[in-house]
Amino acid sequence: MSEAKQKLPTLVLGAIGVVFGDIGTSPLYALKETFAGHHALPVIEANILGVLSVMFWTIMLLVSLKYVIVIMQADNRGEGGSLALLALVSELTAKRPKTRWMITALGVFAATLFYGDSMITPAISVLSAVEGLEVISPQFKDFVIPIVILVLTGLFFIQKHGTGAVGLAFGPIMMFWFLCLGAFGILSIAQSPQVLWALNPLYAWQFLIADTWVSFLALGAIVLAVTGGEALYTDMGHFGKFPIRLSWFSFVLPALVLNYFGQGALLLQNPHAIENPFYLLAPAWALVPMVLLATAATVIASQAVISGAFSVASQSVQMGFLPRMEIRQTSDKAQGQIYVPLTNWTLYLAVIFLVFTFQTSSNLAAAYGIAVTGTMMIDTILIAFVLVAWRWSPLLVIPLIGTFFCVDLAFFSANAMKIPQGGWFPIGIAVISFTVLTTWKRGRKLLFEEIERKSVPIQEVLDGADGVKRVQGTAVFLTGVGDGAPSSLLHNLKHNQVLHERNILLTVIVEDKPYVTKGNRLLVDDLGKNFYRVRVFYGFMERPDLPAALELCATWGLPFDIMNTSFFISRAMIVSGPNPGMMKWRERLFLALSRNAMNAADFFKIPTNRVIEMGTRIEI
Repeated sequence: MSEAKQKLPTLVLGAIGVVFGDIGTSPLYALKETFAGHHALPVIEANILGVLSVMFWTIMLLVSLKYVIVIMQADNRGEGGSLALLALVSELTAKRPKTRWMITALGVFAATLFYGDSMITPAISVLSAVEGLEVISPQFKDFVIPIVILVLTGLFFIQKHGTGAVGLAFGPIMMFWFLCLGAFGILSIAQSPQVLWALNPLYAWQFLIADTWVSFLALGAIVLAVTGGEALYTDMGHFGKFPIRLSWFSFVLPALVLNYFGQGALLLQNPHAIENPFYLLAPAWALVPMVLLATAATVIASQAVISGAFSVASQSVQMGFLPRMEIRQTSDKAQGQIYVPLTNWTLYLAVIFLVFTFQTSSNLAAAYGIAVTGTMMIDTILIAFVLVAWRWSPLLVIPLIGTFFCVDLAFFSANAMKIPQGGWFPIGIAVISFTVLTTWKRGRKLLFEEIERKSVPIQEVLDGADGVKRVQGTAVFLTGVGDGAPSSLLHNLKHNQVLHERNILLTVIVEDKPYVTKGNRLLVDDLGKNFYRVRVFYGFMERPDLPAALELCATWGLPFDIMNTSFFISRAMIVSGPNPGMMKWRERLFLALSRNAMNAADFFKIPTNRVIEMGTRIEI
């Protein structure tokens, strides 16, 4: 048996445990909210079969076809997600700057929508699970919020220790979860098999046209069945296309459909079960175990979203949309396991705020969906550019993308109706995050332009190097992508009036791909007179380690002794200029972000006892 085949069961189990946590816990609330939410539907046979039919075909169209089959084709060197797709489209539209700017704005906004989603998912998931206690006994109602707060607090506090050990249990727990979903669904369907008529899309069509306004409002709750569908693409880099597709079609999809149809069969028998059709589907003796299992499943779903938020934050830093911040590697084996303290505690405070503000999963459902549908709509636009660039036949692309976009737009519009009831929260988070990301990107551009404008050509330094005293050792000057001499080098010459025996102008470049191979990590140019320009390349999924990168210089005939090397870093004191390049409030925001950025030496893993910082004043 080949090594790939030996790994396949492990990858499939891992995908079941991590990738499908969000969409796998949607049965806890999706059907319930459709009939008993803010826009309640009468629990009658026509509506039950119609809603189930719309739900089934939505899952098949948006999750199975759009994400699992089509969008997974557009991987960026194996990686997925909004920022990975953005990087891919940016690469394909590099020769069209206006198009690239528009695509960048859309991709960044999709990433910011994910932040709102990552705050709501833990709150609504854990709330909906613990609310099962009320089904056991109404006396437990007062304990729901304290238990939810306790579970979520424990979840966020363990993040700093890494999730590797806990992650080993995710697969078996979620596999048992999906088995229970399918089993209880089959038992209920057996008692009312007529529910299977909902597989016929005619029932969906009849429901949608019977009362267009009522069905339109119902779409705002029906879409809860596909929340988490975008995670299949986001987590593609961890498990690969085939294991995700195999586990979806062979195991997860059947379990979800059986459970939804089982809940529908229960409602056909007992319309009053709409109080909580998920838990009432289980036998009375299984209620307590199901509450415990559901809580574990929702914690796993929350963990996947939190890890995704860490990954998005890390990618945003690498791609220049956020200032340097502390990013800890929590595993020496898995590069994707990281911990971002600022993101973790921001999420925690937001999640606790949501629990206390909305109190129930039903209230939170009003806030849930608009971020997901917004992301899905933007993904459709981005994938359209990819398919056109790949020269897919217009006869296939136009109807395919057109169908996806119309469905996405319908769900997004339906969810927009919920903005007053709670949809304002993810929109507000997205707008704030988008403002921060774009302000930092714009500010950096202005900063680098000013540095480049004031820079001295490196040739002038080389021409005057012969008359300057040399001292032992190697000096590494961190510099931007321009060809001028770094300000730290000029300050060293001005104040110390010496040069080192060997001088390295070091530039870090992040490429539009997730990883860079070791063979492509460096590019070394000999400038003469013992001056070298070294460019170090990283992918947007990697974290820089400059001492490790410099060790590779030995293969270029440029060996390094870290104890005989000094790193010169320019610490820019940024001030407002007379003609600012952006609005005053954005300029102040950029200055505040700059002051709180992580120290460059720590971010690039440079030993602090080898660092010399040189201050410089820059107006933007």
